[in-house]
Amino acid sequence: MRKLALLLALAAGPAAATGIEIDVAGEADGTIAIDLFEDVAPNHVDRITSLAREGAYDEVVFHRVIEGFMAQTGDVSNGKLGSDLSRAGTGGSDRPDLEAEFSDRPFERGTIGMARSSDPDSANSQFFIMFAPAPHLNGGYTVVGEVTDGMDVVDAIKRGEGRNGAVTGRPDVIEAVRVTD
Repeated sequence: MRKLALLLALAAGPAAATGIEIDVAGEADGTIAIDLFEDVAPNHVDRITSLAREGAYDEVVFHRVIEGFMAQTGDVSNGKLGSDLSRAGTGGSDRPDLEAEFSDRPFERGTIGMARSSDPDSANSQFFIMFAPAPHLNGGYTVVGEVTDGMDVVDAIKRGEGRNGAVTGRPDVIEAVRVTD
């Protein structure tokens, strides 16, 4: 009877949360832990975790980093270290773009959002991490998670130049991404 009660208690408990850990190298050096919001953006979380499990994000650079705003990465087709990085930020994965999953979650410091073009249904593999709140993004971009540890690593990511934040020289790079449950 005691075993049955324990099994029922475990089954009634909250589901394990999905997350990722991103190892970053360059000016930033360390690991960023992220809790993903599968209840808010299930299709986007599935895309990120699928690509992470396949190793698609490994060796992808932070190609657009704007001081006081955000750091963008995730271009798995054009953003790999060692490739022609002049095209970084123009690609995605070989999978179809995702329909927006907008929510009432605000873009605060540490929020993870999906990058997209002017078409709300154009997110694919790229994502960004907020350095500071950006209320103008609320309701217009898909929120997929939040940093739970490693904001010091995020804060150390090499900044880009100009209004678009293009990183010149050797950008910081994702060494590896692990999915955590």
